[in-house]
Amino acid sequence: MNDLRNQIENLSAAEKVELLDAVWQSLEGDALSLTDAQREELDHRIARQERNPADVIPWEHVRSGLFKKP
Repeated sequence: MNDLRNQIENLSAAEKVELLDAVWQSLEGDALSLTDAQREELDHRIARQERNPADVIPWEHVRSGLFKKP
């Protein structure tokens, strides 16, 4: 694995993006399937948002919170 990691580190940014695309495309649909618990959580979140669509946090606030230094 370390040899592979070293090979990847030596790739250009464009080559890394191409590799990521190839890996992503190689994943089979069921490899990305959700568990029952994940599906239930998503259904719950969607229903909550549909009940109150104005109850959101603007992306700018989320982003600034992510990059706030402690």
